[in-house]
Amino acid sequence: MRRTKEESEKTREDLLNAAVRIFSEKGVARSTLDEIAKAAGVTRGAVYWHFENKTQIFEALHERLHRPFVDMILEDLEKDHPEPMVQLRDLCIQIMLDLEKDEQRQQTLILFFMKSDYSGDLAPYKDKHREKKAESMRLFKRYIEKAKKAGKLNTQADPELLTQCISCFMKGILFEYLDNPEGFDIENKAPKLITLFFSNLGLEKG
Repeated sequence: MRRTKEESEKTREDLLNAAVRIFSEKGVARSTLDEIAKAAGVTRGAVYWHFENKTQIFEALHERLHRPFVDMILEDLEKDHPEPMVQLRDLCIQIMLDLEKDEQRQQTLILFFMKSDYSGDLAPYKDKHREKKAESMRLFKRYIEKAKKAGKLNTQADPELLTQCISCFMKGILFEYLDNPEGFDIENKAPKLITLFFSNLGLEKG
């Protein structure tokens, strides 16, 4: 029974990995379940065992991308770190370094970050995915609020604005890397860029 469950989970992952490739090449609207099944090396029936339609696959891809990211932050926030901003800086660096090692995550990020226009059947997911992004930003904001409460930030620091600032900066690094992975050495550049960014946030106490 356990092997059957493991095989089922593997088939689901194979389908998601195949869907990323097909969606990226053809767009979600022009892709078919038959193409996804063929790319995954399974039958169309196997697709329907796991997913009802393409939009359900699209949503599953987003959840596979988003949930581990949120879980990683939640686990990190449980730590009693003396310097929350240093903790956040290190988390941002780790996120980038993990990305460099995960080709499937790279492909999925490219799909959602650069190739999804949320038109047609995907329109209902736009607000849903925006809310998930907002959830991540609220978690980032908790680091800044902890730092301010601990007296590690300027008393005039605006957690909301700083969170958005960090988000925009991280998004910029992601775009540079995903747009040209071979030309952007993320393993070398990301830690330096993020460290420089945090050191210039103007977070002195007072």
